[in-house]
Order: sequence, then C-alpha cells, then structure tokens
Amino acid sequence: MSRDRGERTSEPSGRADADGRSGEDRDSEAGSTAGEHSQLDGTPARGGTSAHIDGHVDCKAESAALRARVQELEMELATLRGELGRDRGLVSAAAAYLDAPFALGAMQVPALIHWRQDGTVTYWNDAARRLFGWSEGEAVGRRLSELVAADPVSPQEVQAFNHDPGESLFATTTSAARTREGNAITCRWTYAVLRDERGDVREIAAIVDEGDDPRQRESQFHERYRMLLQLVDNSPNVMFIKDVEGRYVFLNRHYARAIGRHVIEFLGKDEHEFGATPPGVADRIVTKEREVLASGQALQYQEVLDYGTQNFYFYTVKFPVRNERGEPVGVGGVVREDTDLRRAEAERAALQEQIIAAQQEALRELSTPLIPLADGVLVMPLIGTVDGARVAQIMETLLAGISSQRAHTAILDITGVRDVDELVANALTRTARAAQMLGARVVLTGIRPEVARALIELGADLTGIITLGTLQSGIAHALRPTERPRAAR
Repeated sequence: MSRDRGERTSEPSGRADADGRSGEDRDSEAGSTAGEHSQLDGTPARGGTSAHIDGHVDCKAESAALRARVQELEMELATLRGELGRDRGLVSAAAAYLDAPFALGAMQVPALIHWRQDGTVTYWNDAARRLFGWSEGEAVGRRLSELVAADPVSPQEVQAFNHDPGESLFATTTSAARTREGNAITCRWTYAVLRDERGDVREIAAIVDEGDDPRQRESQFHERYRMLLQLVDNSPNVMFIKDVEGRYVFLNRHYARAIGRHVIEFLGKDEHEFGATPPGVADRIVTKEREVLASGQALQYQEVLDYGTQNFYFYTVKFPVRNERGEPVGVGGVVREDTDLRRAEAERAALQEQIIAAQQEALRELSTPLIPLADGVLVMPLIGTVDGARVAQIMETLLAGISSQRAHTAILDITGVRDVDELVANALTRTARAAQMLGARVVLTGIRPEVARALIELGADLTGIITLGTLQSGIAHALRPTERPRAAR
C-alpha cells in the first residue's frame, strides 16, 4: 500500500542540511514529493545517501563511489577466478585448441605475447594490441606488468613447467588485468615455457583472451570442434577410438569409406562383431589394443595382415585415451595403409636390381675390352685392379674373341694394372696356355721394371708368352710380315 503524499519522513540519518533545516523542513517547504530515499531495487541507499536529485546531493561523487565498488568486486572475482584457473593443470595441444582463448573467433589469430623471466616483453602481435591497446612498438622491451597490470605466471610456475617440447603441453591460468585506457578485464593465459638447448628458460609464450562470456566460449568451442572434425574426416589415414571393451565409439569418414560401410554401422560393435576383418586379423588387432591398455603407453609398429586374397601392409599408432583425471577409458588408433607403397618399393627394387645387373655387365665389357687391331690380331688393354671375378671375365672374353675372329695373335697390355700379385700372374699364364690351345700366341706388353721383378719373385711360368715393354712394340711385333700360326678352325 502506497503512502499518502502528505506523509513525509526525514532522511534516515536525521541530519540537517547546511541551513539547519531538517528533512521535514525541506519536505514541508517544497510541498515535497520524495519519500524515504532508496536504491533502484527499493532498498535503502548505503550510508543514508539520497538517490533523488534536489540540488543538494553530489551525484557525481555517488556514481564514482559505485563505480569504484564495482571495480573492487570485479577485482575480487578475477582473483578468485585466477586461483581456480591455476588448478586446471596441464592440457595437451589438442585440448588447448578446443578450449583455447581465441577471443576473435576460431579462424582468427589470437593474442600472442612472449616475455622473458624478468617480465620483458619480446613478442606482441596485433591481436594483443586490440585486446590491451598497446602497439607492438610500445610493448616490446617493456615489462608485462607495466602494460597489463598483471604477472600471470609466477617464478615457481615457470620452473615447474619443464616438459619435452615435442609433447606440446600448455598450462592455463586466469588473472585480473587492465587495458591501456585503464579498463579492468579478466584474462585467461594459456601458456608454455620455452627453454634453450641447455634446459634454461628462454621465455614464456602465452595465448591470451578476455574470457568472461560463457556463451561466446561455448560457441567458439563448437566452432573449433567442427574444424577439428573436418580435419579428421579429410585425413587420408584411418582414425578411430574404442572403449575399454573394444567397441567403436568414434571413427573418421576415411575408415568408413575404406570398408564401404556407413559410420553408424561401426558404433557399439567390437572388432569381431563388426566382421570387417577375418577372425585371425581381428585377434591380432585386439591383442595390440589390450597391450596398449595394459601398459598405458602408445605403440607404433608396422604390420602385415592377411585378408585371404592378399597381404596388406599398415603403419599403425595406437594410444590410450584418457579422461580428465588421466584414467584410461579407451584406445585410439591412427592407421596408414602402405600396401601400394610397399608394392611400388618392391617393383622399384626389382627394377634397381635389373639396372645394377646391366651396369655391371657394361662395366665388365668396359673393363675387358677386346679391340680388333688387324686381320687376326686382337688387343685387350687391362686397367685398374684385377680380382677373381675379373680374371674369369678376361679369360672368357679373350678366348671367345680368338675363336670368333680366328685370331693368331692376342696382345694383353697390363700398363694400367695397378698391382701384379700372384692372382694376376696366375691369370696371365692360364690365359696364355688357353690361347695357345686355340692356336694363338699371346704377347704381354706394359712390363715395367717393378712388374718384371714381381713376376720373377712370384715364379710365374711365362713359357710361350712374348713379353715386351710397351703396347707400341707389341703391335709392331704382331704386325711383322713373318709366318704366323693360324688359329684352330
């Protein structure tokens, strides 16, 4: 029930104004309208301060006091959020992405800030400028606390963050901060500590956002989830997750296409129930997944699976899937089929072997060239090292040439042979005897002093072999117009 306009009350404090008039006097003089002063929600104003405008109340001072109180409450709330944020612990790169502080949307580069242990900013991107108001030129080289009124990561947290960079782990924290204009904001910092090759702290790197709007965060979360799902669905590899009982709970589109079934046909079924693989193959798959669950460690391995008609080759990574408490709740897998690659490698290896064989044949021909010099005269210059395989090739090539060309003289030039050892000496004598059996004589040229000494020391039997110092003298000897024996027909 409303009070009558005639009912007036003095101010709650009962104070008189500067003229000594009480609240009743003022109400009476003005034929007044105001009742007891209250806030907008009907409760008495704090400290008895009037909310009506009568020319005697300092509204600006009252508004400033209210704003100060609001900022004080915001700071307290930010502190509480920060304490909660520091308990969130480490998150993986994928989890950090899904819950990452991308204030401008999932497709926008977030605010990125790097700073050294002493707080000096080393990197400040354009999104950080939009968030805090400082440009890169103004921010780099200054202390982070001077720019945002916050030291979000304590020295203890920096030292505690010591992980293999390849794991791409992040930690998160929340703190109060201020913009360049002095506006109070609450920021989330998703950070990592970067270290040099000695393990010393190089700098702290953080993704920063103003994370106060739960609806915006939920929208961004779903947007990033859709992006990651598109990435997974368009992967050329099979990807799946099974629960601890081995039943499919997730798989990507590539897996369904490879089997030729709809995704929903997989869900809730284990490897044997689904029946996409032969029983023996299914047993091997399940055994590996149980091994992952038992050890709690990821496995990487190559395997060959027999699907009856042919073998298929795979490179597989399987890993435990954990809940937020770190407990294993399933097994994930990424499988790359290498069957076509293996076949291509086998074909390439076979072709390579053919090429090597052809090259070896060409080298043998080049290493034992047989040159027709004149009618009935052949020259075979030998260069390099003579080993067992090459000895056989020399004899085979020379005897075949003598027979096919009905040669009466074969010149073996060893000028280019590096070392004459027992193997070489025996090869020369055997070749000479074999040539003589075909009715040809052998002229050995390129006999240097050290070669002659080696042949004598080795006791080489050079009976029937003409030895000359140079190839030119050997050619001249072979072409002399004398009676020459003919090769056997």
